[in-house]
Amino acid sequence: MPGLIPQHGGYRKLKSFQVAQLVYDVTVRFCDKYIDRFSRTKDQMVQAARSGVQNIAEGSQVSATSKKTELKLTQVARASLEELKLDYEDFLRQRELPMLEPNHPALMRFKALKPQTLQEVQAWVAAERKRSLDEQGLTRKRNRDPQTVTDRSGGSGAVDVGARPCVSLSSACLAANAALSLLNLACYFLDRQVKRLALDFENEGGFSERLYRVRSEKRRQKS
Repeated sequence: MPGLIPQHGGYRKLKSFQVAQLVYDVTVRFCDKYIDRFSRTKDQMVQAARSGVQNIAEGSQVSATSKKTELKLTQVARASLEELKLDYEDFLRQRELPMLEPNHPALMRFKALKPQTLQEVQAWVAAERKRSLDEQGLTRKRNRDPQTVTDRSGGSGAVDVGARPCVSLSSACLAANAALSLLNLACYFLDRQVKRLALDFENEGGFSERLYRVRSEKRRQKS
């Protein structure tokens, strides 16, 4: 019956699904490398990441007959990813690793990269790790021999040895911050998606309302 069952599914085209799926891949890899395999935290993080992906997909599919359920499942996905964000934040805090500011150069490069796959995230981590070690090595060299360091303009001059030393960013720190950046993006998309779903439900109603309209139209045509 035209109009009764609207187009539904298509979740693979949703930005929220695409980013959440990447978060899932990153989380599985992250937990395998940095979380104790016997820890309950590992299972909880992987499950939260999976829940985000699966509930977006299920909500999109069920939208054909229940906008209310779609809205509920999308909210569940959002809640699961928020839980996962807290796990990554806990990981950094408990190990005294820095949570990078949004405008940190490394994160700015990550956002500009717009990674689509786990491999691209891994390549970014490796590149930033090398950059961090190189910068730390240069700082140490300057501190050892400040009189012979060449500045960026090509001249030579003394370097302030009292300046704060460059802090090396570990691979675990970079991976956790990358995951948090992706989670913030996924949550942003889901917040927008929830608002749109709520507005559509308010304006158009759900399956019961559509069914009533279709039946009323059929009766009117027969009369």
